[in-house]
Amino acid sequence: METTSYKIRPSKHFILTWMRKWDYDIESLRDLLEKAHTVKKVGKIKFESYTRTKGKSRKLIFVKDEEYKEIFIITGAEGR
Repeated sequence: METTSYKIRPSKHFILTWMRKWDYDIESLRDLLEKAHTVKKVGKIKFESYTRTKGKSRKLIFVKDEEYKEIFIITGAEGR
């Protein structure tokens, strides 16, 4: 997924939970979205991306706003 021209803005919930747990910053999130092996469109502007990192699956739920060139990350999830 092309993210270099988009501003990445995580939600407060995502920052305080998943970003802290995964020890990620904005550049790590950009890299995670670039390396996503699957990106599904689950609504009009909502997406889910799936990536495998450190032996675990990471899922990001985000909104891609074409008008403002912004990706707003709502939440994340983790699995095996």
